Amino acid sequence: MTLLDRYIARQYLLNALLLLVILGGFVVTIDVSLNINRFGRQAAELASQSGAGEDPSDVRVAMLTVFLIADLWWPRLLQLFNYMNGLVLVGAMGFTCAQLVRHRELVAVLAGGQSLVRLSRPIFIVAVALTGVQIVNQEVVMPRIAPLLTRDPGEAGQHRLDASSLPPTADSLGRVWYAASFDPGAEQLNGLSVWVRTPSGLASERIDAESAVWHDGGWDLRSGEAVSRTDQAAPTRPVRRIETNLDPIELKTRRFSGYSQNLSWRQIGQMIRVYDDLGASDTQARVARERLERIRWGRLSAMLCNLLALAITLPFFLTRMPGDLMARSLKAAPVALLALVGGVIGSTATISGIPPAVGAFLPALSLLPVALAMIASVKT
Repeated sequence: MTLLDRYIARQYLLNALLLLVILGGFVVTIDVSLNINRFGRQAAELASQSGAGEDPSDVRVAMLTVFLIADLWWPRLLQLFNYMNGLVLVGAMGFTCAQLVRHRELVAVLAGGQSLVRLSRPIFIVAVALTGVQIVNQEVVMPRIAPLLTRDPGEAGQHRLDASSLPPTADSLGRVWYAASFDPGAEQLNGLSVWVRTPSGLASERIDAESAVWHDGGWDLRSGEAVSRTDQAAPTRPVRRIETNLDPIELKTRRFSGYSQNLSWRQIGQMIRVYDDLGASDTQARVARERLERIRWGRLSAMLCNLLALAITLPFFLTRMPGDLMARSLKAAPVALLALVGGVIGSTATISGIPPAVGAFLPALSLLPVALAMIASVKT
């Protein structure tokens, strides 16, 4: 990279990091101001438990409150980065170009025989690098901290999902599962009952087990036995294992809204392969499979839309003559929001008759000619 490239890339990266800090601090401040009482009550309870019944001091409660806020929000900030990256890329570009225009540096570049389009190279290099960081964050970091993202302010400080009952849940083969307790951390079901149904929906068999542990594509049962529901004289038979798509990830996905958004490409692929291996053909299984396909392909489409939105809005600021930056920003803002929001919504929308792997990229395909036309319109 030339000296000019390094200078612009450094300015752009610095503006992007500052914008991330400002937006993240703004979100955290609002949440803390709304839930400070809950954080304080939980901090007081923890201080009382650790103090053997003694009244905790205000300093200790305050320190625990800060710890609980930090414990709750550090994984959320990593998740927030994935959501805000597109907005940060466009916003940082606007601030960087505004600085170049204000100091008449674009005029100096033109006087040196450089093209204004040439200035977009370091910006896109940094933007692609930040998108790469987003990919690593989404595929490596987020799956490992996904349980921490399901907590509310009242659960700050807890690093393990609480066990709860599993309500009647149908798998891809139509069997209905119920468990008195599901421990997400240990990946174990206790007090399990599974009803096997006929194609007409009637229960033909019930499988009971004291507990079940997930292992290699199925649940290994402890003291499992099957009882016929149609032939009362039929003897019970032992059952040691049941293979199903209801793995621990699937159960946590159904229990916690948005949990599937934090799964990696590999985990989503494993869930899809389970549906394929089991030969699930009912409507519910097909809808679940298509939803998973939209999630993983929609991520790539949204990242492409972020870069295309950057390319669309960049020409608003690359001008030969200094002018009113506020007017340019007001023109670029709605265009950027339309591209970013449209890319996110369009990449996850269901389009009848179009496979999810194709429909997810329709927003990016729509923005591509607009981006090429905007780049070509730069006067230099």
